[in-house]
Amino acid sequence: MNYDKNPNKNPSRSPTLEDVAKAAGLSPMTVSRALNNPKVVRPTTIARVMEAVNLTGYIPNMLAGGLTTRRTKLIAVVVPQINNNMFVDTVQAIGDELALRGYHMLLCIVGYNADSETDIVATLLSRRPDGIVLTGIHHSSELKRIILNANIPVVEIWDLTPTPLDMLIGFSHEKIGQAVGHYFLEQGFTRFGMVCASDRRAQVRNNSAAAVLRQHPQNVVEEITVQTPANMEVGRLAFRSLIEAGERFDAIICTSDTLAQGVIMEAEAQGLRVPDDLKVIGFADLNFAAHNRPAITTVCVDKSRIGQQAATMLADKIEGLEITENVVDIGFSLVVRESA
Repeated sequence: MNYDKNPNKNPSRSPTLEDVAKAAGLSPMTVSRALNNPKVVRPTTIARVMEAVNLTGYIPNMLAGGLTTRRTKLIAVVVPQINNNMFVDTVQAIGDELALRGYHMLLCIVGYNADSETDIVATLLSRRPDGIVLTGIHHSSELKRIILNANIPVVEIWDLTPTPLDMLIGFSHEKIGQAVGHYFLEQGFTRFGMVCASDRRAQVRNNSAAAVLRQHPQNVVEEITVQTPANMEVGRLAFRSLIEAGERFDAIICTSDTLAQGVIMEAEAQGLRVPDDLKVIGFADLNFAAHNRPAITTVCVDKSRIGQQAATMLADKIEGLEITENVVDIGFSLVVRESA
């Protein structure tokens, strides 16, 4: 290929499509077609264009290209937090799967405040993403209106409902709580402490487990709610608060593995042995749970599968492929380890 080795003579000017065309020895229309609709361009032509792009340092204007294709190749992903690993595997899987399909991920952390989620999503939509991933199914009415008006594919994750905004992949927090409650009842325990994070999904699990345990009037069920982020220190303080009145517990039910880890550490600091004196269960099967000492009994959900399938569903819908089912329940499993 013969072209000017330095087509951008003015160092203060960003390279343009015309610079790429000149470097590649092609027309601007052919270069535009190669970048925005490569399926209709010969591979040898695409190779020439990409060599010229690398040479000039040209950055394609995806929004401008989207004026004709109506695509930006950008997917917005909204999660409440990533500082305790709860959503990290899901986010990583979304990013990996989107990359395979030629999309880019824009990640936003919104916390657990509905108004914050609404404001941030409204800002995200001004970037004209091709699709959006939302965590959970409970959103403000304003956010629902904004999403519906945007008229783009949406996948909600980490929850379950028969009536999603568009598509959904998740699991039932209510059924998880019920399964945990029945697990401990079957072992004949009667005195329970419950450490619950203050987010809505954790509260559903906690309340469902408590309802099962309270079906037996003789059972003692003491609950404590902690603020997010529910880290290990918070778990330690929560257990300390539970036992301050001298209460003795058979089991402590936590709404995350991180809280469970904190409870185990504080129990040992108080001279209690887990699991001999006290059983402890967490949630999510985070990467440290199996390697903790004692290993943490927990509820496992396939976090990576949620991400992979969410990305696949979005990309398929954006590209006009058939979605065979718009609600996917991945289920869960109780993983029994040393702590309970």
